[in-house]
Amino acid sequence: MLKKILLNIGYLAIMLSLGFAIYYYFLSPNAALKNLKTDYSTLSTQEFFAAKLPNEHGVSQSLSQYKGKIIVLNFWATWCPPCREEMPELSELHTEYKNKNVVVLGVAIDELSLVKEFSEATPVSYPLLADENEGMALASHLGNDKGVLPYTVIINIDGTVANAYFGRINKSLLASSLDKLLAH
Repeated sequence: MLKKILLNIGYLAIMLSLGFAIYYYFLSPNAALKNLKTDYSTLSTQEFFAAKLPNEHGVSQSLSQYKGKIIVLNFWATWCPPCREEMPELSELHTEYKNKNVVVLGVAIDELSLVKEFSEATPVSYPLLADENEGMALASHLGNDKGVLPYTVIINIDGTVANAYFGRINKSLLASSLDKLLAH
């Protein structure tokens, strides 16, 4: 009897894995972005600049206030270890580049109360915003077709996406990208 139950659970796991693989590799609605290497011209920042998200204190912030700046937009969550690991470097980057028309923004894909609690325990030098649902939709519009966190997007002064990174980033990688944008 136990073998039969385990066998059925095994079949179910295989079926779910196969279904996910078929969806991800063949039916994904964002499949066009999967083969995109460095051409971010198909990504639009219109939804980003039209959005209003609450900061960690619950005060609604219009993201259009950042138009005309180079934006390092980091999507993260309080429950994500690599997200928390990169935050000190993002803080340093924000402090070093804020007088060069660059802003680092953290958009938490998390509950506002958890972000407030986190920011009180672990302060950062850059603005934190939070919205579990709209934040993930914004990340998706900006190329995060995998739903991966952390996900970092660099938006140029003209509002175009200049670069995007899946997973943990570091200060030197971002500084290299920013220095190229600032040189133009």
